[in-house]
Amino acid sequence: SRFEGNSDAFGMLEQRLDNIVFRAGWASTRPQARQFVGHGMVNVNGRRVDIASYNVMPGQEVRVAPSSRDLVAVKAAQEYASRGAPVSWLSVDGDKAAGRYVERPTREAIPVNAQEQLIVELYSK
Repeated sequence: SRFEGNSDAFGMLEQRLDNIVFRAGWASTRPQARQFVGHGMVNVNGRRVDIASYNVMPGQEVRVAPSSRDLVAVKAAQEYASRGAPVSWLSVDGDKAAGRYVERPTREAIPVNAQEQLIVELYSK
């Protein structure tokens, strides 16, 4: 499996498009972020991407599609996210609903409140 013995597994998960939408504060939960991506509400480097597992590469810009920026769910998520501390590997402009994936984070920089081995086992299947 691609995660076995890979200490960078969480870094790989962090670069998923749905996770970046969640971390940027445009969705309140990861399932909601996955839904937003699946419904075509997110652009990467100006192109619509509707694949939640799309791997965003460092330097790429991710933004909420203009037609989706004023949705109540997006506005509510942005309001809630503005109260928390942003992650260091994303540069987010809340006014433009745009962000840039700056770098793949180290494991130590990723705030995870979970049993890591169970997550690795789930994605190893």
